[in-house]
This record gives sequence, C-alpha cells and structure tokens, in this order.
Amino acid sequence: MIALDHLSRRYDAVTAVDDVSLTIARGAFVALVGASGSGKSTLLRMINRLETPDRGHVLIDGRDVTEEPAPGLRRRIGYVFQQHGLFPHMTVASNIAIGLRLAGRAIGDRVGVMLDLVELPRELADRMPDELSGGQRQRVAIARALATEPPILLLDEALGALDPVTRDAVAGRLVALHARLGLTTLLVTHDMAEALLTADRVLVMERGRIVADATPSQLVAGGGGAAAQALMAVPRHQAERLAALAR
Repeated sequence: MIALDHLSRRYDAVTAVDDVSLTIARGAFVALVGASGSGKSTLLRMINRLETPDRGHVLIDGRDVTEEPAPGLRRRIGYVFQQHGLFPHMTVASNIAIGLRLAGRAIGDRVGVMLDLVELPRELADRMPDELSGGQRQRVAIARALATEPPILLLDEALGALDPVTRDAVAGRLVALHARLGLTTLLVTHDMAEALLTADRVLVMERGRIVADATPSQLVAGGGGAAAQALMAVPRHQAERLAALAR
C-alpha cells in the first residue's frame, strides 16, 4: 500500500502540491488527471524521491520512503517518463538490463523475457534507441522499468508523445501487464479518456489538491464534482460528435 500523509511541495511562491493525503491499495491502477501545472507529476515524483516534499510523508507498506537510500527505493519502483528516457549510447539490451546490473543481479535471459513481455521481437535487443519507432522505444522503457520486478509502476505522461494508434496499443499492453504482474500502478495523464479506459480509480488534481476521487463509471455517470466533469467534457463531446457522424 502507498500512503501519502499531508504531502506538500512549493517552488518559491508557487504551491505545486498542497496538503495531499491519500492511500492507494496494493494492486490498484490509479490515474492522476489534471491540467498542466495542477501538481500531478510533482506528486508522482515524490513517491520515489525524485522530488522532496517540504512537508508530509510518503509511506510504502507502512515504511517511510526516507528510511532507505534513494537508489534502493527506486529499484523497487518502476518509472517510465514521457520521452522514454532511454540512454541513446546503449543498446536496447543494455537499457533494459541496467537496473539489474546496478543491483548486482544476474541478467541471464531477462532481456529476452522482458522483450517478450512487452511484445517486441528479441532481435531488437542489439539495436540502438534511435533505430526504433516511438512506440517501440516506449515499450523498451516499460521493459526496463519492470526488469527488476518492482511491485509498483509509476507512469509520468508515459503515453503522451505517442501517435493515437500506438498510444492505444501501448495502453492496452500496460493494462494487461498490470493485471498479469499484480502491479500497483499510478498513471499521470492530462487525457481523461485515457484515464477512464486504463484505471480503476481516477484522482483529479487542481491547484495542487485532489478535488475528485471516483471510479470511471462514476465519472461517466456525472459524478466526481465540477472539476472532474469539466475534464469529462472533452471525451463526452468527442463521443457525441462521432455518434452524430454515424447517423
């Protein structure tokens, strides 16, 4: 379980995260949704100590994350960036294996297993990142994040740079991996439709605060409050326009 206890983060006069408390159950798939600047990425980064809160605590399974060195914590938390974050001078295999190597763990056939898991051909192992498509690079980033078998996966706008077709395919694979591996997954996105179709719980952030906490079905039914429904207006309007075209 992940618990955030009165978490706050300021940048000079700007409050990015404002006194946020919440718990995330083991095995949940949670989406953090909000406009740019709402604080969702800052909140995510405080979980694995890429950001340090000014006040409050992050606990994983009852233990404060500051009680162990940050590198050890991060090896237990998979993290995927929007722009994949692959090392350009390293092969696909070396990128995927880097967490294992840093942890002093045997690599064996782990690279091949991870490529299978994200549905990429094993022949890509010897290629460089710039030889891959955007969707392939992001799948490699997911494979790297999961190579050390972390129980938690954090996704910071991980699908935002992909084209719509690739984005849908990668999102579907993420949902399948979440279920298959028993992960606790947190996805940051500004796309409410993406949140509805991937997560089982949606948190809406506005001005550094959680202003809605609902299931996708509750949001579709009109729940969650004004801020949530303002974000729902875009996919709802798109659905209405598509329905009109079909008439």
